[in-house]
Amino acid sequence: MTHGNDTGDGRGGALGQAAENAEKPKIEYPTDYTFKVMGQQEGFRAFVVELFERLVGQSLSAESVTEQPSSKGKYVSVSVTVHLHSEDQRRGVYHELHKEKRIVYYL
Repeated sequence: MTHGNDTGDGRGGALGQAAENAEKPKIEYPTDYTFKVMGQQEGFRAFVVELFERLVGQSLSAESVTEQPSSKGKYVSVSVTVHLHSEDQRRGVYHELHKEKRIVYYL
């Protein structure tokens, strides 16, 4: 499987080859947007909360963060809903997620 932002390190991204060729969805800003990131269980939720608070410059409420452990408990998926003001801000968050080594996959 190839990803539009794939650098060969095995981590994915939200933009796959098919998505790049399809018409991109129109997002009206400002909007609440949900990112999903996956990583190894230990301390990952706290890491993700701190990361997103830094990236978007806002505190996250308890309701804006949910998590789902993998079936064997090694990994966890954390969904974070944040208020975004522009497409550039959304793309900037994805760019920063790609740099983070603790994140094994993101959507």
